[in-house]
Amino acid sequence: MRVVIAEDNMLLREGIARLLAEGGCTVVAAVEDSPALLDAVTRHRPDVAVVDIRLPPTRTDEGLRAAREIRRAHRGTGVLVLSQYVRVSYARELLDQGAGGVGYLLKDRVGDLAEFTAAVRRVGGGGSAFDPIVIDHLVGRHDRSGDPLRELSGREREVLALMAEGRTNQAIAERLGVAERTVEKHCTSIFGKLGLAASPGDHRRVLAVLRYLNA
Repeated sequence: MRVVIAEDNMLLREGIARLLAEGGCTVVAAVEDSPALLDAVTRHRPDVAVVDIRLPPTRTDEGLRAAREIRRAHRGTGVLVLSQYVRVSYARELLDQGAGGVGYLLKDRVGDLAEFTAAVRRVGGGGSAFDPIVIDHLVGRHDRSGDPLRELSGREREVLALMAEGRTNQAIAERLGVAERTVEKHCTSIFGKLGLAASPGDHRRVLAVLRYLNA
């Protein structure tokens, strides 16, 4: 897994690079601002770019804007953004072009080597990786919005939230302490309540996550 890192804090940038190297990834570039990030992605064509949302010069949303540009111009490169704060609007902006190859983690997660590298690999492989706290905020917003997701049971919302993190049915079963067949039944129920009929041309799992994160 080839990775480009964009983080303006030198110590954190070097720490992330070291963690990814220990996790078996190859860091092809580590930069401190969005112009350097976009240049590195163009030159190296990495599997995934790990991007701090707040980059110089204003440290507001330069990283987010660069992440959106990467998703637009480099479809083969996944984008995993890091932030100290939960901003649902940021998650929605990242999902404008679909739920594949994208992730949003809080920086607190970076210290967990296994969890962090697993998220990088999921995003680089075309999946998604959203921080559970981000998902919790999205659940809260959905509960207030009156959309069809309110028809889901508490357990079904848990399953869908874990889907949005990019987890497989087996991983969801292990997290919830249930059988994988039980998770499959929950998935079938979720698809039915969201009106996602089986179709050879559609991936209901991706459509359910998109409905969940974009509603």
